[in-house]
Amino acid sequence: MAVFLYQAGEKMQLIKVEDLYYRYNNSNDWVLNGVDLEVKEGEFLVIVGHNGSGKSTLAKMLNGLLVPDKGIVKVMDNQTSNHDEIWDIRQQVGMVFQNPDNQLVANIVEEDVAFGPENLGLESQKIRERVAEALKAVGMEEFRRYAPHNLSGGQKQRVAIAGILAMHPKCLVLDEPTAMLDPVGRDSVMSAVQRLNKELGMTVIHITHFMTEAIKADRIIVMDQGKIALEGTPEELFSQVDRIKRYHLDVPQVTELAFQLQKEGLDIPSDIFNVDRLVEELCCFK
Repeated sequence: MAVFLYQAGEKMQLIKVEDLYYRYNNSNDWVLNGVDLEVKEGEFLVIVGHNGSGKSTLAKMLNGLLVPDKGIVKVMDNQTSNHDEIWDIRQQVGMVFQNPDNQLVANIVEEDVAFGPENLGLESQKIRERVAEALKAVGMEEFRRYAPHNLSGGQKQRVAIAGILAMHPKCLVLDEPTAMLDPVGRDSVMSAVQRLNKELGMTVIHITHFMTEAIKADRIIVMDQGKIALEGTPEELFSQVDRIKRYHLDVPQVTELAFQLQKEGLDIPSDIFNVDRLVEELCCFK
């Protein structure tokens, strides 16, 4: 069993954000405007919001790529505003971005995954062990000797995730990692991410604009104008179709269908986002 795995038991607070404000240089507008957030170990948190809502900026705050203008971001006992603690924070919170080609640095998959552990100064045997376990965790072990340019977009993104896992973080932050992938690539990446979370206990914070990905979360937050506008489980949020749409967001197609059937007078639940569930409900009207 890989040593980065989360151990079952009481879930402890991993990340805490308090009254967070941030604006980019030469701007008078706050990109983040009083954000409060807690993330527990082992949680699968999804962050959604329209373009410009602040979700990607928030993601970059969580491992110190950006530092607050006001407020606090804490990872365990370390604050991102403390330069001396950034190294420890970035070992605990790893990030994966949109474009997999921009994240791969070597000519061979296993060398790319080894890059992080090498920079941690680990001995050769330990690096080999970490590379093997990380590639296995994302289902890419058979591609270890491949050149990254011979992989699909989804496979490249899984290699990028493996490179983060090899450094044994407690949390994986994914900033729209499937945005540039086709449906097959998106499915392969999301399957790997779900396995990391549900089977191996990795804390996942996933920024996305695909609602079919959001429904897999333990908790969803909706960002709007630099604030957390809504928060809840997928069932709680997607049962409020009209409210979600006010924030310029879609809902899963099956949820939209159930919502329209409700408006036509059909007595079905409002928290449907699974096709099998909708079919089951409709069968009751035979």
